[in-house]
Amino acid sequence: MKLSKAVAIILMVLFIDQASKIYIKLNYTLTSSSSDAIVDWGKFKLLFYENAGAAWGMEIPGDYGKLILVVFRVFAVFGIGYWLVSSIKMNGHKILILCISLIFAGALGNIIDSIFYGVIFSGSYHGAIATAFPETSGYADLGYGHVVDMLYFPLFEGNWPEWTPLVGGEQFKFFNAIFNVADSAITIGVILLILFSKKAFPDAKKPN
Repeated sequence: MKLSKAVAIILMVLFIDQASKIYIKLNYTLTSSSSDAIVDWGKFKLLFYENAGAAWGMEIPGDYGKLILVVFRVFAVFGIGYWLVSSIKMNGHKILILCISLIFAGALGNIIDSIFYGVIFSGSYHGAIATAFPETSGYADLGYGHVVDMLYFPLFEGNWPEWTPLVGGEQFKFFNAIFNVADSAITIGVILLILFSKKAFPDAKKPN
């Protein structure tokens, strides 16, 4: 796969990711629960949640925790970008290039939120819709923005058996995460790498 095709994949993912985030940010208020969904199609719900930390809402404590996370993400994106360019130069399999492109685009999409959204937008609150380029200032300094998440569809839910230690009888939901297009691109890229690992990473001793 040529570099131009990889760039096209990255730009397409970035456009869909940022367009969906900006639309949600500028048109809706934060949702307090899944019952307060913007769109409710049964198993699939569209919400508005802002993630100040890493995946699954994890945060690094302290005043500089967020900044440390952003710096780590930037270095990670540079590393993934180097991996992508190197793989293309070495005529890597198209599956490998596709997967790295998806992972790179997803990581970059969430970094844009973290670095710039705090400066570009006013704050989103329950009952208040954000505006772009507010006259006073954004809701956070450069590098302290929140990642916009909106997709939610738990695959199934039920109750733990009564004999299960600690959680017996309690309700559970499988895949109870709120995520975005960038997260989806990263997940799909990683899953494809695992499923097609033999093609993505062929034995160097074997002829192509």
